[in-house]
Amino acid sequence: MNNGDPIIHVRDLRKVYVTGKVSVEALRGVNLDVPAGEFLSIVGPSGSGKSTLFHIVGGLTPPTSGEVVVAGHNVSGVGDAGRTELRRKYVSFVFQKFNLLPNLSARDNIRTALYISGQPTDPFSGELNNVLSMLGIAGRLDHKPSEMSGGEQQRVAIARALATRPAILLADEPTGNLDTANSLAVLKILRDLNERLGQTILMITHNTEAAEYGHRIVHMRDGLIVDA
Repeated sequence: MNNGDPIIHVRDLRKVYVTGKVSVEALRGVNLDVPAGEFLSIVGPSGSGKSTLFHIVGGLTPPTSGEVVVAGHNVSGVGDAGRTELRRKYVSFVFQKFNLLPNLSARDNIRTALYISGQPTDPFSGELNNVLSMLGIAGRLDHKPSEMSGGEQQRVAIARALATRPAILLADEPTGNLDTANSLAVLKILRDLNERLGQTILMITHNTEAAEYGHRIVHMRDGLIVDA
């Protein structure tokens, strides 16, 4: 990726889902650039296309047409193997459901992400230990998810996502399963990670108050960006 190029570049992105004889146009020509280091919030109601955009940028699903460049790699026409490589090397996810492995400790959940990405699993790097301290979970690494609060589980999920030093952190309704206090804490953590580490974050949410934690808010409706 050349200096000055956006870390996410989307042009005329379209996605059509076909079920039987029914076609649904989820994205209808989306254009979006995200510079490296930005914390971008994408807001929209259910059915607006924000989740589809999220899934395509993250390499979870292919587009029907259009150009998608992520961290300097054109992923518009690649197959499953290419999208898997994108996720392994450049993108990490934080979801509404924490998706932690229940039988593993927090430490081993994080190690699993490192193992999958081909990185050393132990000892944790100094950078990762700093992230754990920022998240306030350095003393909870030997606990299993069932022994942790929802807020702590989401912090472990964030640590797991950042352990591989991704170019982009994609967050899908990261506070959707949290109470107000823990929601605010997680949003502040995301903003702090962005400001202190320069982490690029793309967050989708239906919550306009949560969206305010980003540098910029993009509104979607009916498969289009209507305000950026």
